[in-house]
Amino acid sequence: MTMKILIVDDEQAIRDALARKLRREGFHVTLAGNGLEGLRAFHAERPDLIVLDIVMPEMDGLTMCQRVREVAETPVMMLSAQAITEEDIVQGLNAGADEYLVKPIRLNEFVARVHALLRRAHMVSSEAEVGYNDGYLSVDLQRRHVHVDGKRKHLTPTEFKLLVVLIENAGRVVPQRELLEQVWGPEYVDDVYYPRVYISQLRRKIEPDPGNPLYILTEHRVGYRFEKQGTA
Repeated sequence: MTMKILIVDDEQAIRDALARKLRREGFHVTLAGNGLEGLRAFHAERPDLIVLDIVMPEMDGLTMCQRVREVAETPVMMLSAQAITEEDIVQGLNAGADEYLVKPIRLNEFVARVHALLRRAHMVSSEAEVGYNDGYLSVDLQRRHVHVDGKRKHLTPTEFKLLVVLIENAGRVVPQRELLEQVWGPEYVDDVYYPRVYISQLRRKIEPDPGNPLYILTEHRVGYRFEKQGTA
């Protein structure tokens, strides 16, 4: 089945260039020029992935992303016109974004990251089908649900995949490079700040005290380790 992608950007030249590239790759593409148009197109088309500029008239990308996250877990790739800082990534993650890409966009890299994000969004682990449940943290792999202390927690596709990889390797330190390859894909091995930022966000969602984590522990200069708790 053809995958559907929604591109929301107020610069027509960028919209058209990205759309041409994606259509050549076999995707069905819908275009919108601002956040309000994009939100209407999202509800009408229900795309498999959203490519979303941050700075736009009518409604900016962060606001649109938040609106999407109220009703769906559709993966979102944010486009930024300036160099990305960790603060930018955290702001986007808080809005529900999965990915950032800086303009000007290299089309081959863009397509590679679209494919990688779609893989993460549709990947269900075969090695940890039973999931995880210790009474406080519950991870249902088939339904892609995470509950913390009985309350449902929304995780983006990337955060969910990161948690699953850590759980699959429980008790073992997973090096940062291995995390990048398994969670984000080989296209991301040089984005060394990604694991640190996403781990911080994941801790905020699942840990009783994010400042003193019980589940996701840091091995300084090496990587991260998931520690099972209770009766899981």
